[in-house]
Amino acid sequence: MPNDDGLGEKFGGYTVKQRLREEVESPFRQVRLFFFGGGAASAMVALYFSALSTLKASMGGYVDAMPMDEALQSCAINAVSVAVCAGLAWRDYQAGEANLARIAKGGALARLSVVPASMPNTRTTLTEYRRTARVLIAAGGKDYISELSRSLNSDQLSDKNTLPEAIEAVDVILIPVLLENDGSVGDTRTSWLNTVPEDGDRNFDIDRANNIVSFPLGNAAWAEYLESEIETAKKQGFDVVGKGFTIVVKKNGRILRRATGQPQWGGFIETMEVMDGSKFGMPGDSEKYGGP
Repeated sequence: MPNDDGLGEKFGGYTVKQRLREEVESPFRQVRLFFFGGGAASAMVALYFSALSTLKASMGGYVDAMPMDEALQSCAINAVSVAVCAGLAWRDYQAGEANLARIAKGGALARLSVVPASMPNTRTTLTEYRRTARVLIAAGGKDYISELSRSLNSDQLSDKNTLPEAIEAVDVILIPVLLENDGSVGDTRTSWLNTVPEDGDRNFDIDRANNIVSFPLGNAAWAEYLESEIETAKKQGFDVVGKGFTIVVKKNGRILRRATGQPQWGGFIETMEVMDGSKFGMPGDSEKYGGP
């Protein structure tokens, strides 16, 4: 079966579709690269001739040689022009490569599979949550997953735990991911369901948060996606298995923020609508929030 009429064909590490998307997001990047690259090449040619003029002026005996001060000034101007144009072109190229990497990773994220806790026989991908829900990926070891489960499925304060309802109200889907010590992804669903309440966990019900929880499916794909996140966290000295980390994905599929530790539900719920920017231009916002 054809792959999107060739849009899935890779060159330079990225597909045609990803490169087209990068061009849509930055429509004048190629123009700038051509302009600055051409400017750098022209300045290099001019620098070559001004260097020859400087050499002739220093050697003497040439009737057509320009004065030394003029030759040196010309060399300096052309050298600066080369450096500036080449620097601008390189910076724009690097920005394009970074944007391509982000687009590629966003595509990998969208293809990840999950199983909703409320529908254990249903398989879906994160693409299905685009425009309708924010995704909170919470990854960590067994103790981390257990603490996360207990925080949502039991009354830990004097009042009833209403976190699942509050999280659902701000359109958030939680995806817990069990990390093994070697960086692989384990059986998250089994670990979650085997959570044992501790002292202070009143009225524990493992199904209480089912409406907002989905479990990762395809552990290898999830491990591959999280590999760079884990490496970055480790380089910063964080214990990704013991302390864990979270990734918040906006409704448009872009990463909103990364943080270590358990989700801070109070501040998270209160600020999510504004931080995500979903009140400004997302489909269905007028009906939900009011406005044009």
